[in-house]
Amino acid sequence: MSITDVLSADDIAAALQECQDPDTFEPQKFFQTSGLSKMSASQVKDVFQFIDNDQSGYLDEEELKFFLQKFESGARELTESETKSLMAAADNDGDGKIGAEEFQEMVHS
Repeated sequence: MSITDVLSADDIAAALQECQDPDTFEPQKFFQTSGLSKMSASQVKDVFQFIDNDQSGYLDEEELKFFLQKFESGARELTESETKSLMAAADNDGDGKIGAEEFQEMVHS
């Protein structure tokens, strides 16, 4: 599966352009611009599977660091503060990782 099977390449490029500078990544803005927030819950969970490198069913901080690169290989890594902020925004149960349900809830919040 390629991310462009479910999201428009133009929308992804626009979303990445908005956060190309370090410490400018805003999850909700990214989800809206990329089209993720308009997707159904099951489609968002499909995208989650694509982002989940080790297929553990969870995203940890190491996977979140490369979040943008899952949308385009040449994109930058998230900074440490962006990674922690993204984790805090989605990790509802405080276990230090983001499950598919938590990811879907964050995208649609």
